[in-house]
Amino acid sequence: MNLPNRLTVARLAITLVFVAVLSFDFPYHHTIAFVLFTIATITDYYDGEIARRNNLITDFGILMDPLVDKIMTAAAFIALIPRGVMPAWVAIIVISREFLITGLRLLAINKGVVLPSENLGKHKTSWQIGTILYFLLFLAVQEFTGTLERVGVSWLMPTMQWIGYGGITVTVVLTLGSGLLYVWKHRELIEDR
Repeated sequence: MNLPNRLTVARLAITLVFVAVLSFDFPYHHTIAFVLFTIATITDYYDGEIARRNNLITDFGILMDPLVDKIMTAAAFIALIPRGVMPAWVAIIVISREFLITGLRLLAINKGVVLPSENLGKHKTSWQIGTILYFLLFLAVQEFTGTLERVGVSWLMPTMQWIGYGGITVTVVLTLGSGLLYVWKHRELIEDR
């Protein structure tokens, strides 16, 4: 197994540990979850970079890299729901879009067509990951709020929460928009002939 594929498998393992860490309450577990998700995000960047730069693109990587990305983001959105920072409807929209696009790609493959990723979809993924990282940081900062209030920055948490709502809004718009445009662009695949 080459290095990019090892990084993909490592990202899946990190995602599992990340979900476990977020599922239990212990000191600084939000901070640990933030660090783990950040590491997973970095591996996502480098596995693709290394594979393209060194011509290490494999069938395993083509299949597993985007699949692990979807598992990573879906798991994070779901794990953030009980923490009270991510509305369940946001996770449902994100996951539904991913199932829809994956289904469309499987349909295309069945018809001998390969559907590439598009730039809007890449922006969507960046905003999803950024939103997840932001709320993980928000939770990590909450672990230190007693200290923040003592130094007179109690305004920070409400401000961070409103900024987070802005991130959710952009993420949802890009998720819905990119999904609908992708389906519309490839609508011939689902039309009966």
